[in-house]
Amino acid sequence: MALQVYGLKNCDSCRAALKALDGAGIEVAFRDVRDDGVPLDVLRRALDAHGADKVINRRSTTWRGLDEAARAGNPVDLLVANPPLMKRPLFVMADGAIIIGWDDGARAALRLA
Repeated sequence: MALQVYGLKNCDSCRAALKALDGAGIEVAFRDVRDDGVPLDVLRRALDAHGADKVINRRSTTWRGLDEAARAGNPVDLLVANPPLMKRPLFVMADGAIIIGWDDGARAALRLA
């Protein structure tokens, strides 16, 4: 099974991750969250494992465009309605583990560091 990667085609972090994964010979199934969304079970597992502060990008222009009522809503509903709010990239490993972002910790977990 290929590594599942959720992100945006034009995201610098996503492009860097995909390039590194390709260079390491890791098979990837990329899903653009604007085009394909993120499955509810993946969102729920990411939020359960990492919490809303790690999963929701509160520094994004999408976040700044939301009113207070939307920001205070259920995190799953918020991410379903606004997929670009998710911090990227989001990796779903073969064992079901979820990794968020493209930092040293993510690279180590993906065995790229």
